[in-house]
Formats: sequence, C-alpha cells, structure tokens
Amino acid sequence: MSAPSPSASAIRGRVIAVSIAAALGGFLFGFDTAVINGAVDALAGAQSGFDLGVGLKGFAVSSALIGCAVGAWFAGPLANRFGRIPVMVTAAVLFLASSVGSGLAFGVVDLIIWRIVGGFGVGAASVIAPAYIAEVSPARMRGRLGSLQQLAIVTGIFVALLSDALLADVAGGAAKPLWGLTAWRWMFIAEAIPALIYGIMSLRLPESPRYLVAKGEFEKASEILTTVTGTVDVKAKITEITGTINTERSESLRDLRGNRLGLKPIVWVGILLSVFQQFVGINVIFYYSTTLWQSVGFGESQALTITVITSVTNIVVTVVAILLVDRVGRRIMLLVGSVGMTLTLGLMALAFSFGTLENGAVTLPDPWATIALICANAFVVFFGATWGPLVWVLLGEMFPNSIRAGALAVAAAAQWVANFFISTTFPAFAEIGLPFAYGFYAFFALLSFFFVYFKVAETKGKELEEMKDDARVERRRRAERT
Repeated sequence: MSAPSPSASAIRGRVIAVSIAAALGGFLFGFDTAVINGAVDALAGAQSGFDLGVGLKGFAVSSALIGCAVGAWFAGPLANRFGRIPVMVTAAVLFLASSVGSGLAFGVVDLIIWRIVGGFGVGAASVIAPAYIAEVSPARMRGRLGSLQQLAIVTGIFVALLSDALLADVAGGAAKPLWGLTAWRWMFIAEAIPALIYGIMSLRLPESPRYLVAKGEFEKASEILTTVTGTVDVKAKITEITGTINTERSESLRDLRGNRLGLKPIVWVGILLSVFQQFVGINVIFYYSTTLWQSVGFGESQALTITVITSVTNIVVTVVAILLVDRVGRRIMLLVGSVGMTLTLGLMALAFSFGTLENGAVTLPDPWATIALICANAFVVFFGATWGPLVWVLLGEMFPNSIRAGALAVAAAAQWVANFFISTTFPAFAEIGLPFAYGFYAFFALLSFFFVYFKVAETKGKELEEMKDDARVERRRRAERT
C-alpha cells in the first residue's frame, strides 16, 4: 500500500516553509546591495586608509553589480546542469566569503574584488530563488509565494540599514573603533550570519521536481510533487513537465531576433521597463541616502535613522502592492507611480537648487530641507508600491512561452547594467550639483509615463498562454500558405 497523501493544510505549511527558506536568497540580495550605505562615507575618509575619490567611491559602491550580471547570466545553466540546491548553497558560500573579505579588506582593490564576489551570489540568488519557488509552488499559491522574493529583498535592505545604524551608534560613528576593528568593517561582516543560515537551510530544501524530471529521476520528483506541491495526478504532471522541458531545449537567444533594431518589439519593451526602473534613481536612495542626509545638515546618527525609516516604508508599500496588483492592474499602477515619482523627484531637484555650499557640504534653508526629506520618502512610496515589484511581475507575464526564458535573461541583464550606471555616476552627478542629479531622474520618471501609456499592455487576468509571439505566428501562417 502507498502512503496516504498529506492533508491540504500540511502541504500548505510545507510549501510556505520551503518558499520562505528559498526567499532568504532575496534577503541576502537586498542586504548585500544595501550594506555599503552606512560604510561608504567612512571608506571615503582619509582616516580609513582608502581615501576614495569621487569616481572610485562610485565604483566601490556599484562594483558588486558587475558580479550580479555575471552571476545571473550563469546561474540558469548551472542550475540546469547541477540542480537548484547546489547553486543556492554556492551563492551562500559567495555571500559568506564576500562579507568576511570585505570586512577585512586591506585596500580598495581587494574590497572591490570581494564586493564583486558577493555580486556573483546576488546575481545567482536573483535568478534561482524566484525560479525555485515557482517550480515547487502549487498553481493556486504561486503568485503570493512568488511575491516573497520581492518582500525578502526589501526586508534585507531594511536589516542591512538597521544593522549599519546600530553598529555606528554603538561605536559613535562608522569610522570609529569597535571590538578591535572599525565599525564599518563590522557592517560587512554582519552579513555572515544570514549567509550561514541561508546555506544551512538550502541544504535541507528538496530539489526542484522540474530538475529531477529533466534528469530522469521520476521517483524523487513524484515524491516532491506529492508531499510539497500537493499534485493530485502526479503522472500527468510529470508528462506535462517533460513536454515543456523538451520544448525549451529547442529554443535559443536567436528566437529574440526581430525587425526592431535586431530584437522583437516585446523584448525591447521588457528591456526598457528594466532600464526605466533603475533610471529613476531608486538605488541612489538606498546606496547613498546616509551621505545625502548628512549633506543637508543631519548628523550621521540622524541620517542613518532616516535611512532605516525609509527602508521600513519600502517594506510596507511593497506589501500594499502585493495586495493591490491583482485587483487594480499593472498598467494603471505603473502610470500612477510614474506621475508620483516625477513630482517628488522634481521637487527634490528644486529643493536642492536652494542649497548653499559650506565647507564642502550642501546646506538647505527652511523649508526646503523638510521638503527634500518628505519628497525622498514619498518617492520611495510611489516606487515601492508600483515600479519596484510590478516590473518583475510584468517581466514574468508579458513574454510568450516560446521566448520567455531568453527574454527574461536579457531584460534582467539590462536591469543590472542600468543599476550599475546609475550607482556609479551619482557621485559625479552630485559633484555637478544635486539639482542636476535629481532632475535627471525626474526626467526619466516622466518619460516612463509616456512609455507605459503607449507601449505597455495590461496583463491582469490573462493566462500565460494568451501571450502570443506574433512574429512566430505570422511565420507559421506564411508556411501554411506555401
């Protein structure tokens, strides 16, 4: 006799636990990219021994993004060859090595190298965690469980900023000594704790049934489909997975080619969604906000506290977005977000135009300092409730089945490149003037409104099978006519 099938509540609890464990990769994604926020000023100071100039300061912050692009590019093929779990464990090891290496760095060169190593882990986690969650989740829960990745990212950002603030507060400043090292070094080393937890929990996760079927391990796949996913007709599901895998093996990036500058129009829409998401400057807030608030008169402790409050706001509005997206729709939320971001960024640019330079720091008179603070947090609200999570939702829905994997890879790569550009150029933009920097981001927020209005279709309520590859359909029609 076969073992009795687990109850619905047992399956629900098991798949939620598995998804939370996998989403820890997203948590480390957010933590690793934001942890430098509290350390960057101490690194730039002469007393650190690093004494970073403007260009090198920007590169030290954004260097991890180089590793992100590489990690994301290779994570898929490695996961298909060795399995999802080994890639997760590898990512955890990379996070651990980066945290300790960055914290004990001797100079700027090895700091950048260790940041790039951490980027490999971030890139791998950004691809593997959502893919794994989708593959083990029952269809009825996939949307909510998939949203755990975005929630984990913003939570990781919050915890990184909170730990930065606490360590700086205990030491009396990020550049002050603490427990035998300077405080900014402990900011990096703190990441070792969640990295270890992620690695240990990854080892306890079941392998993806999709990978097991691809490797011909049908018995193991059947067990996971029954006990984790709650599949009733396991044989039919395995047959369906086998058919999908066989279809995907015949595809390549060549299928993305089209008549719009070498790519299909829908691929360009995905790329531009990714670029606009970064070109509104959201990561300037999370990477440089402590520097920003110190430049307008706040002390280091106050600036770190404001940054933590901003990250909490980001978590709250991400939850709001998850609750609204299937009710309101993707397109209208993006349009509202574009308007809100344009207004808040424009007001920030205006506020900083009233600043005066004193001893190398910008000082804002009242009421412009208050306006800048309110607008920065309002910008995070508009972004976090719309463009932050919804771009990832659209990228998962908008492409036809025949090109989805390849188009997602290209769009994700474009996002990392755009992130790298914005993060690297901010110090140079700030040297030109903060009104210029925030005016630049406001301009792209305005452009994003018109882009969504004219080029982005609504996907709410549509099945993935409804997303058609028009060029492929037309080729098939011509072939049938001949």
